Amino acid sequence: MQNKPFKKPLTAEEAAAKAEQEISRIMLPKGREIFGIVEQRVGGSRMIVKCFDAKTRNCRIPGSLKRRLWVREGDVVIVEPWEYGGDDKGDIVYKYTPNQVNYLKRTGKLESLNEFDEF
Repeated sequence: MQNKPFKKPLTAEEAAAKAEQEISRIMLPKGREIFGIVEQRVGGSRMIVKCFDAKTRNCRIPGSLKRRLWVREGDVVIVEPWEYGGDDKGDIVYKYTPNQVNYLKRTGKLESLNEFDEF
């Protein structure tokens, strides 16, 4: 058996550079996609999301993202409304980290986030 090499912890500069790199590649809604905030987890990889177009949708996490995407109440996500029943249902495409949410607020992309009571 081989011993795995010891991985040294990141310094403050390296951690800041990694966080900045993560922010620089931030995903924004394209086409029909919109921002949303998870209000309630319903079960079965479904949740109630309050979208920024003033609609509340019952959204699901698609099968390809089920194991990789862990979403909790209060998370900022990108929602893609369904073609049929798009006012009521949709898919969660992406979840933002808290660091990314702060960046979006500073740059003005999440201006309507101030209207919600959670933030």
